[in-house]
Amino acid sequence: MAGGVWGRGRDGPVGSLTLTALAEGIRANQGQPVGSSSTGPQAEPLELEPEAETYIQTLTPASEGQPENEVQPPTAGSENCSPQDAQEPGPERPYQASQYSWEEGALADLALYTAACLEEAGYAGTQATALTLSSALEAQGQRLEDQVHSLVRGLLAQVPSLAEGRPRRAALRVLSALALEHAQDVVCALLPSSLPPDRAAAELWRSLSRNQRVNGQVLVQLLWALKGTAGPEPGALAATRALGEMLSVSGCVGATRGFYPHLLLALVTQLHELAQGVHSPESPKVWEPSHRGPPHSHASCTVEALKALLTGDGGRMVVTCMEQAGGWRRLVGAHTHLEGVLLLASAMVAHADHHLRGLFADLLPRLRSTNEPHRLTAMAFFTGLLQSRPTARLLREDVILERLRTWQGDPEPTVRWLGLLGLGHLAMNRGKIRHVNTLLPVLLRALGEGDTRLVGAALGALRRLLLQPGAPVRLLSSELRPRLPPLLDDARDSVRASAVGLLGTLVRRGQRGLRLGLRGPLRKLVLQSLVPLLLRLHDSSQDAAENSEWTLARCDQALRWGLLEEMVTVAHYDSPEALSRVCHRLVQRYPSHVKHFLSQTQGYLRSPQDPLRRAATVLIGFLVYHASPSGVSQDLLDSLFQDLGQLQGDPESAVSAAAHVSAQQVALLARAQVQPHRPSLLRFIRHHSYPARPHPLYDDSPFLRRSRASRWNCPEPR
Repeated sequence: MAGGVWGRGRDGPVGSLTLTALAEGIRANQGQPVGSSSTGPQAEPLELEPEAETYIQTLTPASEGQPENEVQPPTAGSENCSPQDAQEPGPERPYQASQYSWEEGALADLALYTAACLEEAGYAGTQATALTLSSALEAQGQRLEDQVHSLVRGLLAQVPSLAEGRPRRAALRVLSALALEHAQDVVCALLPSSLPPDRAAAELWRSLSRNQRVNGQVLVQLLWALKGTAGPEPGALAATRALGEMLSVSGCVGATRGFYPHLLLALVTQLHELAQGVHSPESPKVWEPSHRGPPHSHASCTVEALKALLTGDGGRMVVTCMEQAGGWRRLVGAHTHLEGVLLLASAMVAHADHHLRGLFADLLPRLRSTNEPHRLTAMAFFTGLLQSRPTARLLREDVILERLRTWQGDPEPTVRWLGLLGLGHLAMNRGKIRHVNTLLPVLLRALGEGDTRLVGAALGALRRLLLQPGAPVRLLSSELRPRLPPLLDDARDSVRASAVGLLGTLVRRGQRGLRLGLRGPLRKLVLQSLVPLLLRLHDSSQDAAENSEWTLARCDQALRWGLLEEMVTVAHYDSPEALSRVCHRLVQRYPSHVKHFLSQTQGYLRSPQDPLRRAATVLIGFLVYHASPSGVSQDLLDSLFQDLGQLQGDPESAVSAAAHVSAQQVALLARAQVQPHRPSLLRFIRHHSYPARPHPLYDDSPFLRRSRASRWNCPEPR
C-alpha cells in the first residue's frame, strides 16, 4: 500500500461520527436516502469533513447528473489509494463506466484506514466501520462477494505488518464486522490461505472465533465446507484446519450448540477418509516449526480439533479415556479407525451422555449412505451408542434387532463385526440377558468365521453373557464343547487368548455343579481342554499364557485338585518337579483319560514354537512315568517312541535333550508291559505303588516366560 496509513500525518483520528458521515456520504452520492442505514440516532444529515468528502469521491463512481470530469476513479495501475493521496489533483480524464476497474488494494486501504480510527472510536467505531465498508462495496456496483474476497486478501497481506496491540486488534475487528453480514464470503476468502497453513490466516480465524456475534455463523460455514466435499479434498482439509484454529479458542465451543453432533461426526468421518491414505498433493507434509501452530499432519490436526470440541463442552474425561486406551492412535490408523470410533462412543456414553440423543438421531440417515467412510463410521458410532439404555430407547428394540441381524448377512466382514458388537450391547445393556434365542445362534455361528475381529467379538460377547445373572451355563457348555477346543490352538494369538479366557469364565460360573461331582458337558469340556491349558502356559503370546494360568486356577478351585501352587510354579519357573506332581495327580484322578492326554500331547510335538515342543516332550515323559503299563496301548507307545526319536534330531538342543529322556521313559513302560505275569496280590501292590522305573531328569528350560515387568520396561526384580 503506497504511503501507508500508519506513518502518514493526519490532523487527528477520525471517530465513529466521521465514519458514519463517510458512509452516508457514499450513499448520498449513489442517490440513496441519507441515514437510512446509520447505526446512530442521527436526526440530521452529518456534515462531512474535507478528508471524508475527498475519499467519497475516490470510492464512488460518477452519477448521471454529474459532469464527467469531476471524478477521477483510480485506474488498475494506480498505486496511491489512500485518502491523503486522493486529495492531490490529477489529470482530467472522462469517466467511462464500461472501463471502470477497482483496484484490490483500495478496499484494503479503506479497511486499514478505518481500522486506525477504531483505536479511539471503540465499539461505536466498529459499527460505523461495518457500515462504511458495506457502503463502499455497494457503491462499486459489482458482485459483492468478489469485493469481500479482495478485502480479505488485503487484510491477509497487511495484518502481519501491523504492530501488536491496539492497531492489530482494530484491524481484526474490521474482519469481524465484515463477517457479521458476509460470513460465507469471508470464509470462502480465508479458506485458500489455510492450506498450506498460513500464520496470518490462523490469526484471522482465531480473531473470528473470539467474537461471540460472528463465531457461530463462521463455524456453520466451515461445517458446510467440511461436509460439502467428498474425501480429503483441499477444501475439506482447509476447513478442518480452520476449525482446529477456531475451536482452540476458549469459549468458542458454546457457539456450536445446535449443530454439535453434525460437527463431531464430520470430524470423525474426516479422520476415516484421511486414514484411507488419499492426500491432496497440495497438502504439506510438515507444519512450519517456526511458530506455534497445528500439528504435523492433517490427521493430527483433526484430532486436536476433536479434542478441543470435546474439552470445551465438558468432555475432558472423554479425552482422558481416549488417551489412556490409545483411542486417538486408533482413530488415525488405516486398519484401526473403527476401533477408535467404538472407544470414543464408549467414552461418551460414560462421560458425555448429554449429546448422545442428538448423535443417535444424526446417525440414522447415515447408516444407508452410499459413501463407505460415512456409512462405516456411522455404523461404529451406532453400535457403540447402544451401550446407553436411554439412547437405545429412541428406537424400538425389534427395529434395532432387525437392523443388526440384517448386517449379519452383509458380504463385508466389517459390517458383520459391528453387527455382532451391537447385538452384544443390546442384549446386555440392562444388566440381564435378553434376546438369548436371537443372540446365541449368531454368536456361535461367528466362532467359525475366518476374520479375527468376528471371532474375537463373538468370544467377547459370550464371555459378557456368562457374567450376567441367570446365564445359561449348561446350554453354553453343551454348545461350546465341540467349538471351543479348536480355538484353544488357533494360530491367531488374540483368538487363543480370548478362547482360554472364555473357558475360565465358564468354569467359574459352573463351579457349583463341578464341585457336586455332576457329570455333564462342562466336566467333559474341562478334561478335553486340560492338556492344551497346561501347554499354553508356555505360549509365545503373553496374554494366552496368562489366561491359561488363570483358567487352570479356576479349574483347580472348581474340581478341588489342590494343585494351585504347582501350576503357578510351572507357569513362572517351568519347574520339572512341579509338573511331575501335577501329572501324578491327574493320572490318579483320571486314569481312564491318560491315553487321551498322551494323544493330545503328541500333537504338539510338531508345533513350530520351540517352547511348546519342549513342554509337550516333558509332559509326555511325566505322564508315561506315572501311568500304569495297562493304561496305555502298545500302538500308542510305538507311535510316541517314533515321534520322540525324530525330535532327538531337533535343531533346538533343549528339545532334543528332553526328547531323549522322554523316549527312555516310553521304552521302559513298553518293557514293563511284556514282563511275565505275577500273582494278583503283587500286581495290585505294583499298580498302586511308586513306579520302579527311574524318575526322568530334565535340564532347566531356556524358555522362561517373560514377566510383566519386562513388558513395561521396568527392571527385573533381583
